[in-house]
Amino acid sequence: MAKNVGGVDRIVRAVVGIALIGYAMSNLPGAESWMVPAGIVGFIVLLTAIFGFCPAYLPFGIRTCKTK
Repeated sequence: MAKNVGGVDRIVRAVVGIALIGYAMSNLPGAESWMVPAGIVGFIVLLTAIFGFCPAYLPFGIRTCKTK
């Protein structure tokens, strides 16, 4: 599994993932229906930031990291 997510992309993904997980764990009124989907998406986005690999980039040949 070659890395295809670069530095800035990983930082943005980590911030968005943590924000979505935080939203999912919040107790905001009227947000109950979006908490579980936000938590799942946040977890997946955070995992792609941690591992530096995004399976959605493969079919399109996208690489945001520098090639060696």
